[in-house]
Amino acid sequence: MANLEPLSRGELPELEPLLQMVESVMGFVPNSMLTMARWPELLNSFAGLAAVVSGPGEVEGGLKHLVSLMASRAAGCRYCQAHTSAGAIGAGVPERKVTELWNFETSEVFSEAERAALRLARDAAQVPNLSGPGHFEELGRYFDSRQVVELVAQISLFGFLNRWNDTLATRLEAEPAEVASRVLGRSGWEAGKHSR
Repeated sequence: MANLEPLSRGELPELEPLLQMVESVMGFVPNSMLTMARWPELLNSFAGLAAVVSGPGEVEGGLKHLVSLMASRAAGCRYCQAHTSAGAIGAGVPERKVTELWNFETSEVFSEAERAALRLARDAAQVPNLSGPGHFEELGRYFDSRQVVELVAQISLFGFLNRWNDTLATRLEAEPAEVASRVLGRSGWEAGKHSR
């Protein structure tokens, strides 16, 4: 049970254009956004930030999805793990990369550049933050400063979402739950569980 129930779309006629845009991209409207809609200015601002951070940039989109998934996995947010795994697969990331994400250090499906980004995501998403200068030295071998900013922005965006959804116990929608159960379930993931 959610700690704060999302509003229904019928209660949000003024936000329908934004909700339609989100639905066209994701295939559904996330309950997290329908809860944010209780403060429409927050939802509008968040949607703008998310569109810039997660939208096209200099970092390949599939890697952004994997970074978001790693940050959510490290933070323990099952809701965001489901969303980011579904998003990664929807963006063309091979299922094997999603399934083997937590073993990125040793799995041959990841490049050294991906490992550097995923290492930062894993360590920066923990509390306390475990990132340090060594992460950025390694990132500098594969990414320019603009790309590093994009990676940190992606991790930070999901830091907000991880706290938001875990705190509110946001109800997971059927679409990402199905993908996560099928793909992440191979490594012990279950909807509704809050442990790593």
